[in-house]
Amino acid sequence: MQCRLLRGLAGGFLTLLCMGLLSLRYHLGQSAKSVQETLGLSPPSPRPPELQLQDVFIAVKTTRAFHRSRLELLLDTWVSRTREQTFVFTDSLDEGLRERLGPHLVVTNCSAEHSHPALSCKMAAEFDAFLASGLRWFCHVDDDNYVNAKALLKLLRALPQTLDVYIGRPSLNRPIHASEPQPRNRTRLVRFWFATGGAGFCINRKLALKMSPWASGTRFVRTSALIRLPDDCTVGYIIECKLGGHLQPSSLFHSHLETLQLLGAAQLLEQVTLSYGVFEGKLNVIKLQGPFSPEEDPSRFRSLHCLLYPDTPWCPQLVAR
Repeated sequence: MQCRLLRGLAGGFLTLLCMGLLSLRYHLGQSAKSVQETLGLSPPSPRPPELQLQDVFIAVKTTRAFHRSRLELLLDTWVSRTREQTFVFTDSLDEGLRERLGPHLVVTNCSAEHSHPALSCKMAAEFDAFLASGLRWFCHVDDDNYVNAKALLKLLRALPQTLDVYIGRPSLNRPIHASEPQPRNRTRLVRFWFATGGAGFCINRKLALKMSPWASGTRFVRTSALIRLPDDCTVGYIIECKLGGHLQPSSLFHSHLETLQLLGAAQLLEQVTLSYGVFEGKLNVIKLQGPFSPEEDPSRFRSLHCLLYPDTPWCPQLVAR
């Protein structure tokens, strides 16, 4: 009987102890909340989940003249690894591309000309499609760019997720100047940095939403016409002159306007974008040995792709000895 009594007392004591601890935890929580309210402090916001590739909207700008010579190369290489994140913006319907891309082929109502209005029209379509997607990052590239998805994700993850971010490669070593119309037929000279679209650039959603008054719908084309500059310059103008933001220069983006042979083979795996083309009358491509010859792979994109993804079915397989 004494044993049962002792067990009963012990059980009651433990119950009271648990209730007391729970009450203390509740009051401590309420006290902390009261202190935060008194000081005007808000509780810390939860950290956004780690960025994944599916959070990135990659827009490729092209035109019908380059569907075969440029775009099919991209579809065979890097786009095959980023299919769900990549959208191709062109000016003409192509049934062959429609079969391969489905809804990821976006046919705009823009002109096929390589003019400021036509280029800005396509950039406006890219921007609006990104806003509608709800994704976290907008990255624009041209149809002569190779996008290294692994390097892109590594770069974007390292950037501050809570700040406005505009990152890319300037094509000039100085800010560009533009004349901004003012009331009473006056103009104001403005200067700003911009990332060249030929190398690609990225903007996070936080900043893109702020750009909307000058960039969404028909506004982007109007803004471009206002300063009489092309699409990539217009992006820099909106961010730096209208929003007070700044371009974050990155040497990981590359266009065919730079000497691509200067990049060493060991550096290639770290670059976000690469390009190819003819510059000053010479073929300008990255320097890479095999597995395809320059005749088989003049852009070197297929060789680069096999270096990054050796499990690709059409890549030459090493024979085990």
